[in-house]
Amino acid sequence: MRTIFRIARVELSTLFYSPIAWFLLILFFVQVAMAYVGKVESYVTQQELGRPLQNLTFSFFANPQSRGIFIADVLSNLYLYIPLITMGLISREVSSGTIKLLYSSPLKLSHIVLGKYLAMLVFNLCMIGALVIVAVFASFQIEALDWGIVVAGLFGIFLLLSAYAAIGLFMSCLSSYQVVAAIATFAVFALLKLVGSLWQDYDFLRDLTDYLSISGRTETMIMGLLNTRDMGYYVLITVLFLSFAWFKLQGERKKVGWVVSLGKYVVAVVVVLGIGYVTSTPGYIGYWDTTRSNMNTLSVNTQQTLKAIGKEPLEVTNYINLLDGTYWYGSPGSRTGDKKRWERYLRFKPNIKLNYVYYYDSTFNDYVYKANKGLTLDGIAEKYSKSYKIGLDRFKKPAEIRKEINLYPEKNRLVMLLNFKGKKTFLRTFDDMQFWPSETEVTAALRRLTVPLPVIAFLQGEEERRIDRMGDRHYKLATSEINVRAALINQGFDVVGLSLQKDEEIPKSLAALVIADPRANFTSEVLAKINRYIDEGGNLLLAGEPGKQSVLNPILGKLGVQLTNGIIVQGDTDYAPDEVKSLVTSLGTEFGRSVTRLLRLAKPISTRNVAGLTHTDSGAFTIRELLRTDAEKTWNKTGKLVLDSADIVYNPEAEDKKAAIPTALALTRKVNGKEQRILVTGDADFLSNAELANGYSGTGNADFYQGFLGWFTYGQFPIEPTWPDPIDNTMTIKGSSITSIRWVMLGLIPALGLIAGTVLLIRRKRK
Repeated sequence: MRTIFRIARVELSTLFYSPIAWFLLILFFVQVAMAYVGKVESYVTQQELGRPLQNLTFSFFANPQSRGIFIADVLSNLYLYIPLITMGLISREVSSGTIKLLYSSPLKLSHIVLGKYLAMLVFNLCMIGALVIVAVFASFQIEALDWGIVVAGLFGIFLLLSAYAAIGLFMSCLSSYQVVAAIATFAVFALLKLVGSLWQDYDFLRDLTDYLSISGRTETMIMGLLNTRDMGYYVLITVLFLSFAWFKLQGERKKVGWVVSLGKYVVAVVVVLGIGYVTSTPGYIGYWDTTRSNMNTLSVNTQQTLKAIGKEPLEVTNYINLLDGTYWYGSPGSRTGDKKRWERYLRFKPNIKLNYVYYYDSTFNDYVYKANKGLTLDGIAEKYSKSYKIGLDRFKKPAEIRKEINLYPEKNRLVMLLNFKGKKTFLRTFDDMQFWPSETEVTAALRRLTVPLPVIAFLQGEEERRIDRMGDRHYKLATSEINVRAALINQGFDVVGLSLQKDEEIPKSLAALVIADPRANFTSEVLAKINRYIDEGGNLLLAGEPGKQSVLNPILGKLGVQLTNGIIVQGDTDYAPDEVKSLVTSLGTEFGRSVTRLLRLAKPISTRNVAGLTHTDSGAFTIRELLRTDAEKTWNKTGKLVLDSADIVYNPEAEDKKAAIPTALALTRKVNGKEQRILVTGDADFLSNAELANGYSGTGNADFYQGFLGWFTYGQFPIEPTWPDPIDNTMTIKGSSITSIRWVMLGLIPALGLIAGTVLLIRRKRK
């Protein structure tokens, strides 16, 4: 061991008694400091402009979207530094002839390799030290810096540097020319980065190249998640290339046959891949989420759901249609990414088995048929398979797949079928930017396998809003459209239509009954059934509209609530007078995180064409306001509202009176030991197809919708993954301090490094 340290000390002397090491360290620090100062200036400016900041540690160092420093400015350039240092480790000895002295000395070759590698580890620590300086500055400028993210990132970068150093050391053994060694090192770095994208159409090769790939491993650590698989990968790669260097030097000292020499390399590769395969198997991987909020870990709700499934295996079968536009998301080349998406769940349930079934069948994409007129379905499939360069024999024919499963109701697009002990449910993909199901939808699907589902019934028969139609006024997008993420069927609910004109009562097991904008008066029989449901403690959503007060008021009167005559108008010239924005009251905190977020951000709910609500507090219900309008902008207008080019003008001399008018009321009471919950709104359009399809970014209708559904199910559904809120949300400095920070980080510290290097080199030269 003492010999290894002596060799490392000599190598470090050679390294730091030359300008190259000092120049690279100073350049590396300046590069990182420039990125850091730029981020400080940007976030301080945002804070002073009143824009909210959140999770600053992650944003500064690890977030790929915000170009975190460790990912965007360190990892993207780190490979440029190491080859310039390692290129002379052995090649310098060869070109100067000193390698012969080493061969003839009593030194062991392993001591030479490990000594030089130890010197590189010390240099790597110097580079990490430059990053530590930046992190220390950040700790004084970001309130409550999350050191877990920072330390995990530094550790991941050090492991990467260590693997790079081992590769560079081996490449230096291959040539006496240092430039050639550096170029070869760059080539190996590129190969390890790109190998994960090669041969993705074949299962065995895909798993092999995925393990060999270096891409994404350090990024995971930088984001605060350490795992034994990635750490083991860097250790194994380091050991592999150090072994290669030892084999190379051993072959130079003592000539052996090429078969024996090649055999050593092959055995080393096989051993490393074997160990890597075992350590990468789900169930044998250890994880440590170093973030303060455990943001890389499944929420407690999801963990409990997986625990409830037990030890029985869970099968997830992906059905991928060659002719559908979703094929690329599930193609063989994309399966590595699919495995990574499921890794968070495999961490807590290792026996999730991922299956893939490829087929071709009809598609709901009309473009396929328009672009291939005259071709049969088989002919189109053959054309597509040739274009994608994949054999058509890998795909099941329409008759085969239809015999196995009917995917037509799922639009023959990419869908996952979850199978647990014979019970099955679909997990869908969605027509939005994210496409794949989030943790919310995955957990909802998992719960469908283990617990009874809450049922939401929508009353039909009096011309109410329907759940099976796509017209503007109806509710299909919010309830039963399979490829809409927020639809009830994708959030763990069962949705049914219910007609009370027949001889059927309202089921007592309902999570809630929805009566949305009935246009016809209820018959006495139907009204009696609704009243019995209310008397027995059933949960209820009543959504009215202006001009139809007489239809709902017979039910509302029983509750102590009435829809007011007239319509609420809003004096805002940016919108139509009836496009009223309602705000969540403090009661919203009882409706879950999504509605609480709306309250915190003062985000309005779009209540278009809305009637006001009045109530009396003398009945059995506790009645509280959930939504109300802006008192400075709205008033109730009686009579006919004419929506033409003229603005609606507030007239205080008439009956108009500006006020904060309630548009949604929450009613509660105790019935049979359970809290009955009723929501009354003066608007039925807030969850209509037109409102959700428009996706107006300034409103929070979808979040509000999810919130009151959770209220009706007492928090059981929909699943809201929850983590502690971040506390590193404030910059502790002002914009006036930026100049001082810039001078210190880009001037003073590099100057001190330059002075230290210059003094050391001058003293060395004098000696």
